[in-house]
Amino acid sequence: MSDSPQTTTSDLIVDRLRTWGVERVYGYAGDGNNPLLGALRRAGGSPEFISARHEEGAAFMAVGEAKYGERVGVVSSTQGPGAVHLLNGLYDAKLDHAPVVALVAQQHRSALGSGHQQELDLQHLFADVSSPFIQFVAAPEQLPMVLDRAFRSALANSQPSVVILPHDVQQAPAPDLGQSHGEVVTSPRWTTGEVIPRGEDLDAAAEVIAAGEKIGILAGRGVRHAQEELIALAERLGAGVTMSLLGKPYVDESHPLVAGTMGHLGTTASAHVLQECDTLLIIGSDDPWTEFYPVPGTARAIQLDVDPAMIGNRYPVEVGLVGHAAPGIRALLERLPERGDTPWRREVEEQIRIWHEISRLRSEVPARPLNPELVARGLSARVPEDAQLAVDVGSAVYHYVRQMSLPTSVPAHVSSTLASMGCAVPYAVAAKEVAPDRPMVVLAGDGAMEMLGINELITVAERWRGWGNPRFVLLVLHNRDLAEVSWEQRESEAEPRFDASQEVPRFDFAAYAEQLGLHGMRLHDAAALDRVLDEAFTVERPVVIEVLTDPDVPLLPPFPHGRQMLESMRQGLAAEGEAGKHGLQLLNHYAEIEEQRR
Repeated sequence: MSDSPQTTTSDLIVDRLRTWGVERVYGYAGDGNNPLLGALRRAGGSPEFISARHEEGAAFMAVGEAKYGERVGVVSSTQGPGAVHLLNGLYDAKLDHAPVVALVAQQHRSALGSGHQQELDLQHLFADVSSPFIQFVAAPEQLPMVLDRAFRSALANSQPSVVILPHDVQQAPAPDLGQSHGEVVTSPRWTTGEVIPRGEDLDAAAEVIAAGEKIGILAGRGVRHAQEELIALAERLGAGVTMSLLGKPYVDESHPLVAGTMGHLGTTASAHVLQECDTLLIIGSDDPWTEFYPVPGTARAIQLDVDPAMIGNRYPVEVGLVGHAAPGIRALLERLPERGDTPWRREVEEQIRIWHEISRLRSEVPARPLNPELVARGLSARVPEDAQLAVDVGSAVYHYVRQMSLPTSVPAHVSSTLASMGCAVPYAVAAKEVAPDRPMVVLAGDGAMEMLGINELITVAERWRGWGNPRFVLLVLHNRDLAEVSWEQRESEAEPRFDASQEVPRFDFAAYAEQLGLHGMRLHDAAALDRVLDEAFTVERPVVIEVLTDPDVPLLPPFPHGRQMLESMRQGLAAEGEAGKHGLQLLNHYAEIEEQRR
């Protein structure tokens, strides 16, 4: 008689994950998912289980797996509080369209409805975040069908799927599925095709474009596999190209027609393109900053998106093109003549040149102790072409957008639409697991680090020795202020900074890194910036650079929008009395730079 353990439903789950090509499961242990974790142990590391320090961090890691690896990220948690902690990461996946499958434990089926410890109504809890697919597994026979549908839904909808696994179902013997009534046998397969817009829609779009003189393009995440086609379209039309935050990594910002990221945190050149164009092409973007689009009625619009539900979602469009970006642009190019040199093209190129000068001058404004824009600019110059970048939410995103122009070979990700602080270090862990031989660069503020980053830095300390390339440079902008919210208070409310809510407690990030066995560095002198950054990229272990920066460096929106906000910002700073004088001086200096070069 064999002594080998009986194959359980959990073993079946692990085998199906492996068939779907899953290499890693991120998560945190609990009694609810113990059977699944036992099956992962028995599988001998295929897939590998990577333990985060918090379920929220694990969920962000699964999102990072999806974003950097362009594959399904998988996360597991126990029931109750473990399940609740997943929500932030799963909403990040939902809003940024990243495929994630969450395997969430639940109490025994026989206990449900009794108000048992950690018993929550998980189907209601996850109903919104995983609306395309959420399934409670009531019997072992539902697997692997439920897993197959969960993966296909995540891939087809680019959103999270949730599979709820009662403890006793995980423990049950693996079913022997056949053709009995009620048994559904499926296959772990998914594929897609190339969607091309209809010919009559392309003809209509070409007519609108032909009638326009000032063409602007707003490119989103949907252009990630259409980078060459996008630039070819811009060249053909002499069009100015702006990007959503999600689109920024996929557009070559060294090109003379690329005006940079749009929106509140964007560039003055992008604002000019969007406000002055008479024809707008929206390609693979659903950017919510509608006040930065052209004034409705001033620009005729065309939108190309693979999802028909997105057409006209943010701006009134005249022609909708349903299709993938690359074949859609190629089909459109066949209908568009070469425009050559035009006054609009020269105007766009001049505005971009002006923006580059503004960006440089802003970084050189003296601050105390360091200007974070100068720091981000210095970091950008040192990011290797084969690196990966993670950016946390807060003022760091402004500095990334305005001072970091990276080659498209560098995948860069941030929690964009949800804009959740604490995402960067978990993202970076997943990025290194996806591509352990590539250098990793992380830009984060002290608020985001104290929220979640320092916890998952423990995970970095546990994992880094297994990476083929140990280079992992984390730059922390340490200003002891939730700077983005402080500036939003001044800008939107004409209110002074509220110290009790905005002050970030002192934390020694460099010393903490050393305590974890990493390399800690501290920078407070602009004269040492180049030396410290150069050294950081030579260290053969993860590096944490704690940079003391000035919280009073303004997060001024791009002009002309920024000009409209100046008075309220000045009122907020004036209300701060002596404490606001330095910020007021910097704000006026920044405004002067903008005005003198327009």
